Amino acid sequence: MRLVDRMDNTPIEVPRGLTNVVVTETELSDVRGQEGFFHYRQYSATDLARQCTIEQVWGLLLDGELLAPGHMHPFSDSVRSASALSSSLSSHLPGLARSASDGDPIALLKTALALDGAQRKTPPLYDQEPGERRDAVIAVAAEFPTLTAALWRLRRGLPAVAPRGDLGYVADYLFMLTGSEAADEHVAALSAYLVAAIDHGFNASTFTARVIASTGADATSCFLGALGALSGPLHGGAPSRALETLDAIGHPDNIDAWVTAQISDGKRIMGFGHPVYRTEDPRSALMKEVALRFDSPRVRFAVQVEERVTGLLAELKPGRHLHANVEWYAAIVMEICGIPPELFTSTFACARALGWAANILEQARDPKIIRPSARYVGEPAPVPIPAGVL
Repeated sequence: MRLVDRMDNTPIEVPRGLTNVVVTETELSDVRGQEGFFHYRQYSATDLARQCTIEQVWGLLLDGELLAPGHMHPFSDSVRSASALSSSLSSHLPGLARSASDGDPIALLKTALALDGAQRKTPPLYDQEPGERRDAVIAVAAEFPTLTAALWRLRRGLPAVAPRGDLGYVADYLFMLTGSEAADEHVAALSAYLVAAIDHGFNASTFTARVIASTGADATSCFLGALGALSGPLHGGAPSRALETLDAIGHPDNIDAWVTAQISDGKRIMGFGHPVYRTEDPRSALMKEVALRFDSPRVRFAVQVEERVTGLLAELKPGRHLHANVEWYAAIVMEICGIPPELFTSTFACARALGWAANILEQARDPKIIRPSARYVGEPAPVPIPAGVL
């Protein structure tokens, strides 16, 4: 706990990382960590992931209504229209892809979004009407898959592939990435993951988006800040590290020694543990179910490792409730669907951007800026400036 002064100088206790501190109210989603349950509005998020399209769920978060597929055409058409890049932005992408020294997909995506925002000259949220704000966030979020796929292909000397008008959000992403129409089972598997990844309470990137939105800034700035937060390995930057864990272990006989060595060295086991859940991560259970549809040695090994690592963590870190999180099986599913590990975080961002869009709109309705305080714990002040530095 750390002490933070109220405005009237009355000290209060605030936990590190603001854990369990309620900072606002939301109608969008909630995570009930003790139960291992999370929901989008009034619906179980994992039920939505199993039964609904990503367009249906995005519409639910934006507008508060879960529409049947037959009534989704106006919204789906607006998303398809927004996913097509302007000719001006498209003309800059080849040079951008070539100029990046290491080709980090998130860095490229941030740069392309910033360029797009500068070209759009979108007004601040503060100056827009609700309908204009909705159009603005859809316009930015819908470009995430198109930009991610285009930059990835251009970086490898391949032509960018334009979105197709007859494919859904998930199928179109795989088509733009590979240049071929994806198998139905791959679309279904990736769709389940992306729906489950759209929103997850006040995670770091969503909170960042809302802080920026509270200033009245333009929509693109909100997405850029959120994307920066998502890039961190303690947030969205870890899915590929789950595969690295599998590769490092290599064989079931090595699990115990590898895990014990990691813990002895004070290192985290990537793909395990979550700051909110104190039981099984429901997203992990969903993605395990999805992964098991594909009978492969990789999936079977991942199950073996998960079961043994969970047992070892219970022995070596009693009381910590460390289970596999969503990243463990999500990495396997994305690999099966043909997504390269370098794009795991960007693919996660393509889903989470939809949740950011809804959160940005909700926050923009509140005219109060988010402006917390910190307790100063440095040297006492004021101290005279030393003569030697003047």
